[in-house]
Amino acid sequence: MYDPTVARLTYRGLLGRRRALILGALPVLLIMISIAVRVFAGTDDQVASDVLGGFALATMVPIIGVIAGTGAIGPEIDDGSVVYLLAKPIKRPTIIFTKLIVAIAVTMAFSAIPTFLAGLILNGNGQQIAVAYTVAALVASIAYAALFLLLGTVTRHAVVFGLVYALVWEALFGSLVSGARTLSVQQWSLAVAHKVTGGDLVTSDVGLTTATVLLVAVTVAATWFAGQKLRTLTLAGEE
Repeated sequence: MYDPTVARLTYRGLLGRRRALILGALPVLLIMISIAVRVFAGTDDQVASDVLGGFALATMVPIIGVIAGTGAIGPEIDDGSVVYLLAKPIKRPTIIFTKLIVAIAVTMAFSAIPTFLAGLILNGNGQQIAVAYTVAALVASIAYAALFLLLGTVTRHAVVFGLVYALVWEALFGSLVSGARTLSVQQWSLAVAHKVTGGDLVTSDVGLTTATVLLVAVTVAATWFAGQKLRTLTLAGEE
């Protein structure tokens, strides 16, 4: 199910100089914000939770997920180079699964690690806040990567739709419409973070059981549909 050659090519495409700079911009900004907050506000658990929840989890993680998830396959489909990959004797579900693993790994690396470091800077992991939001970032990375990988296979405007979901649906509608929060990867990951802290600094509108079921269901369904979509792509010689 995992092909090292596909993985190597995907890593190379995602971590090229230009894309790596884009992926690294938000983590650097998070660290800078955390240092500034610590200097001017001191150690405050609530402030730390607000920064990690409001910027790291609500903004940084989904945007990195969009870049990594759509970038794992979208550009290859857009420029037609995917035909060379499809011509290889590799099962198409294997291609999707491999690209998903790469997208998850990149999203985790550029979101979870900076989140943990920011948490340590902000309050030294008081009340397990740094660990909780790091776990939330790890969990969210999996679902975001699967969702945005699927978008990359079905539309040429995957980045636009991904940003609309992440920044409009989750950030805007999620804050205004309570029902929308149930369909929010952010809220699902916050449910896991709440379990880690065991306190009231990290809260979610979705229960842990519901969040876990939805995280697994969305990840599996998105991966399956992406595999099915890739199956419909035909080479010229197959027509």
